[in-house]
Amino acid sequence: MKDIVLLHGAIGAADQLEPLAASLEQKAIRTHRFSFSGHGNTPFRAQFGIAQFAAELEEFIQAHGLEKPAVFGYSMGGYVALYLAKTRPQLLDTIITLGTKFAWSPEIAAKEIKQLDANIILQKVPKFAEALKARHGAGWQTLLQKTAEMMTGLGEAPALKDGDFPLIEQNVLIGLADHDAMVSLDETLHVFKSLKQSDLYMLPRTKHPIETVNSQLLAEIIAICLSR
Repeated sequence: MKDIVLLHGAIGAADQLEPLAASLEQKAIRTHRFSFSGHGNTPFRAQFGIAQFAAELEEFIQAHGLEKPAVFGYSMGGYVALYLAKTRPQLLDTIITLGTKFAWSPEIAAKEIKQLDANIILQKVPKFAEALKARHGAGWQTLLQKTAEMMTGLGEAPALKDGDFPLIEQNVLIGLADHDAMVSLDETLHVFKSLKQSDLYMLPRTKHPIETVNSQLLAEIIAICLSR
């Protein structure tokens, strides 16, 4: 049975991937999930960002005795998986991404962090604030702040640069939702063409949030990828 680690996105948590995990298990693919530090019920660590999260993925793989597992990374999770593939090339097998933002600049980061202002969320979208509090507990505002700081850092110095993608040896399946308002087709195609071994897929009638994804369709795509 093939092992795959499922990684959530920024300000998300492992529970959001339960529908996908259930669909993959039906296809005899053994799934593993965890929440990055500061997300869900996982405490913050001294560091916060892509390098830290990649280290946590490596720790998880080693702690569970996984031998070159595949990784599915949604949004930030895909970025983390590719970063770890760059720094620890022998650790992972196939990588599948969905809705991962690859193009970062100070201007792009400034645009994204506008959506992470806790005070504005509390005032204008209180239901979203309640959902964040329910998922992450009392530290949800700290999580937003640290995520904004991480994005600012990515805008100034991306953790993955153009020259890194051709060095990644894994088979990579790059995915995008057709109505994703955060990630562009151009940046997705750019990375797809830069990787040594890559394929591309697009989910129809789907937006960026993982909740809009048809988990059965995505599981079928992942299963086909892993069977090759």
